[in-house]
Amino acid sequence: MVIKTKSRKKEVYFPAKKRVCRLCIEKIKFIDYKDIKKLESYIRERGKIISRRVSGNCAKHQRMLARAIKRARFIALLPYTRI
Repeated sequence: MVIKTKSRKKEVYFPAKKRVCRLCIEKIKFIDYKDIKKLESYIRERGKIISRRVSGNCAKHQRMLARAIKRARFIALLPYTRI
């Protein structure tokens, strides 16, 4: 993150905070598509899956999460879109 000040034209750098995968911390091996409460926390209000960059998940868990959300949508446990 770069912040430029008007008075001194000096750039101040703040190191980005390292995001940690919540699913790795909880040592989750498998994400169940029937666990709607957990899956809803990774979906935006319009129905989009929250990206890995925003949620802070690792690549392995993000793939498992996306697959579980898509399965839950297919069997109508989750909506595709919310109006």
